[in-house]
Amino acid sequence: MKLHRQFLLLHSQYGAQNEQNVTLDELAEVLECTHRNALNIITRMSEQGWIGWQSQRGRGRRSQLTFIASPEQIAMESMMHTIERRDIRDSMEQIRLHARSPVVEEQLQDWLLSYFGPHSEIQRDRQIDQLRLPIRQRIHTVDPLYMNLLAESFVSSHIFDGLVRKSGADGLITPHLAHAWEIDEQRTGWTFYLRKDVLFHHGQILTAEDVVYTFERLIRTSRRALYRFVFKQIQSVRALNSTTVHIQLQEPSELFLPFLCTSRAAIVPRGLNRRNEQEFGLKPSGTGPFRMVEQSEERCVLEVFKPYFQGRAHLDRVEIIHIPWSVSGNRADPADPVSPFHLIPNPSVPDDHSWSQLPSPVSVRKFITFNTQKEGPLRDPHIRAHICNCLQGVTTENATPTSAADTENTLTPLRILTIPQYRRDAREIAETLQQHYDCEVVSLPIEQFQGPLRMESDLIVFSLTRDQDEQLRLYDLYLTLSQHLDTHTRIDIEHALINIRRQSDSRLRDTLFQQIWERLAADHQLYVLYEKPVQTAYLPTVRGITFNSQGWVDLRHIWFPSPAADL
Repeated sequence: MKLHRQFLLLHSQYGAQNEQNVTLDELAEVLECTHRNALNIITRMSEQGWIGWQSQRGRGRRSQLTFIASPEQIAMESMMHTIERRDIRDSMEQIRLHARSPVVEEQLQDWLLSYFGPHSEIQRDRQIDQLRLPIRQRIHTVDPLYMNLLAESFVSSHIFDGLVRKSGADGLITPHLAHAWEIDEQRTGWTFYLRKDVLFHHGQILTAEDVVYTFERLIRTSRRALYRFVFKQIQSVRALNSTTVHIQLQEPSELFLPFLCTSRAAIVPRGLNRRNEQEFGLKPSGTGPFRMVEQSEERCVLEVFKPYFQGRAHLDRVEIIHIPWSVSGNRADPADPVSPFHLIPNPSVPDDHSWSQLPSPVSVRKFITFNTQKEGPLRDPHIRAHICNCLQGVTTENATPTSAADTENTLTPLRILTIPQYRRDAREIAETLQQHYDCEVVSLPIEQFQGPLRMESDLIVFSLTRDQDEQLRLYDLYLTLSQHLDTHTRIDIEHALINIRRQSDSRLRDTLFQQIWERLAADHQLYVLYEKPVQTAYLPTVRGITFNSQGWVDLRHIWFPSPAADL
């Protein structure tokens, strides 16, 4: 691996021409090594067929260096070796320098087709079925309380289970860790009956105390976690016996049961299996179909949990590998992925039915909202309308602002706030508005983005994941947006959200949510930039493909027939 990086270093210095006359002392200076080590390195590269070297005897004499291999080829070999040897981080930056080359991209796609996807091998007379998946997002934690990214939720959903779950295209809520539940007449008291003899990965049996611990942990947290508005309404959690749990809400909420289907409400063992919270996020123990056996910034490895209460998964092992740059033909910005997964394109043969495209029922809507709580030009509806027209590309007279604020010669200053993943969108907005507005783009980590600095900004770039949890996401979104709005609009939205929370008919909740969206759009309080489907990998020859409520592939049901040649 070091030799690959040394070649790339030499090529960056001397590669402008295929042939160069250099001394070993000059090469030693570039490689930051001794004269003797430089000779050894050059000899090894020559033996590999990467370079030609015609030596001239005598110290200080110039020799002829010829580059035979391309930097793209060496970068590709380096990347393949780092993945196979599990030391990706060690060579990541050198490879990244060449990752945008069309040559390396084409080679990379071809190689990924063979490296990622399903593989089988024989170990101790047993067939081991393994699936390798590349992801753009780095997995920092899979702790249900602390995860923020789609990739983290995807992994966590296979390690942990909830009391209930959504199934089918209609999102019907069905039993899971709880085989049954009851609700009192006031619709504030919920009683759940747990399955018996469900095992955590470390061998402990799930009891009501684990459920109590999980929800008390949520209640105690000071984090601005997704769906906080639901779990902060829990008044108390009690274990009535080892398999019965009672949860008392402060007030009725028809969104409580859907919340229990989310990965945020997944059940963890009491005491986190004697680990602190940071350790637990990297070495978790759940009741799910897979257990984590390896976790680093570049790689996450899951192995099947054979005693899983819903039946053993078909796969034996899943490797999830962080590849940060785009490897698909669409050249999506790796810093701003809509999906955490890479696209592995179909082979060039269009009728090759051994490949299956995996369309997802989920989309992501990207939009901006206007902070009208802040003193400034955005309190003027004409300015907001003008910004929306600019973003639409409208150039008619109606697209010019009519307020006194725009009659000044100086550009109106605007601060655009977002998170690092959406920085590219924010910059494109700033470029579009630059003729009329002096825009400053600020990106903050999600924890700071949700804090008070948001209220000092003018435009805020948001996104909405539209999946079977969309109602929960919309409620959370409107609670946040209401902080940016004028007092009258904020009060109206808060009252509408109370009605939604008490509405038992899911379709009527959809209608009420849509009315809020339409009002905000009509008042130019928000503007939709675009909506894109969430894409996942194409997996060759796989079968049993299903999606969970977030639109992610459910790894538990995947299987593939292994040809004899792979055994």
